[in-house]
Amino acid sequence: MGFFLEALIGGLMAGMLYSLVALGFVLIFKASGVFNFAQGAMVLFAALAMARFAEWIPDLTGLDNKLVANLLAFLIAGGIMFVVAWVVERLVLRHLVNQEGATLLMATLGITYFLDGMGQTIFGSDIYKIDVGMPKEPIFAFDKVFEGGILISQEDLIAAGVAALLVAGLSLFFQKTTTGRALRAVADDHQAAQSIGIPLNRIWVIVWCVAGVVALVAGVIWGSKLGVQFSLSTVALRALPVIILGGLTSVPGAIIGGLIIGVGEKLSEVYFGPYVGGGIEIWFAYVLALVFLMFRPQGLFGEKIIDRV
Repeated sequence: MGFFLEALIGGLMAGMLYSLVALGFVLIFKASGVFNFAQGAMVLFAALAMARFAEWIPDLTGLDNKLVANLLAFLIAGGIMFVVAWVVERLVLRHLVNQEGATLLMATLGITYFLDGMGQTIFGSDIYKIDVGMPKEPIFAFDKVFEGGILISQEDLIAAGVAALLVAGLSLFFQKTTTGRALRAVADDHQAAQSIGIPLNRIWVIVWCVAGVVALVAGVIWGSKLGVQFSLSTVALRALPVIILGGLTSVPGAIIGGLIIGVGEKLSEVYFGPYVGGGIEIWFAYVLALVFLMFRPQGLFGEKIIDRV
């Protein structure tokens, strides 16, 4: 039982990190109705900014307090993501209002390559580390209940807690605020939203800013775990099964989908991996997403589209 709980807890914590990345996709889709291929590049760009400014600030100012340096680097990186959001709206989205979804999709592909190239030009292409003080050593919990206790990663536990708080805050933002309701209206119909006075350009700037902050938090967490390198942009691919499972239009769906994927990966690898030679954790999520695409393509919480003729 203790071994099962250890795998279950590990899966839940990994699932929260998947949900955090998937949330960026959901935010953009809810506001613009387009799948944002640039989300992975945004995570990488934000992580690079955080890592590099955390190095530059002590060198430039002589500040030897790592906590303050990391906080300043986070704020500067957040400001940079706000600027990126404004530039994207001003130079790209503003000129594509009421265009087909495929047009917007191709625009996000262009943004992806631009951010990848610009990040390498400004911040360099080496492997950088982000040290925000999260403990790396695992701990043993419930040793009085289960023999040997349950091994829990402190870093994953803290990261999952941060991700959960951010997801909960954004869920309340979408459900309880006027801006959140305006975002949902814009996603449903751009022209109808404009006709009732919702400023489409401002809404797009807001949602890209929020998605930028989400990308920054995800970049800091994943960068702390894996190091900041250009393969970090592929983390977004791990979120694709999550949004297929939970639904591309649902913030709660991103949470539940991430938890299901995280737990499913861990348990399948632990209990079925030895019989097939391992490696289930790599492809389990994609097979599960394929099953959902065949039987429930809108996901668990996605809106079912009915076309009337």
